[in-house]
Amino acid sequence: MKTAQAKKTTLRPLHDRVLVKRLEEQDEKHGSLIIPDTAKEKPQEGKVVAVGTGKVNDDGKNFPLAVKEGDRILFGKYSGSEVKLDGEEYLIMKEEDVLGILGS
Repeated sequence: MKTAQAKKTTLRPLHDRVLVKRLEEQDEKHGSLIIPDTAKEKPQEGKVVAVGTGKVNDDGKNFPLAVKEGDRILFGKYSGSEVKLDGEEYLIMKEEDVLGILGS
């Protein structure tokens, strides 16, 4: 997989949300067959670009997030909401949608 070259973005997620840049998959060829972009599944791996301030419980206490900016993460197939900022595509998702942190 290629690494995402995430630019600094002006969007700062709120509370327990994270802004994620999907990592691009390398083109795959199976024999002489080339899989078209429309038939490919989107990768479920990304890089955290920005994080919110944390989750607030019922008592008003703020709990910081376990993920941090720069982490490579795995997330579910239908996780998050797609947004486009400055011509780049991102996902905004709750921290609970993150399945795990890679390479930590």
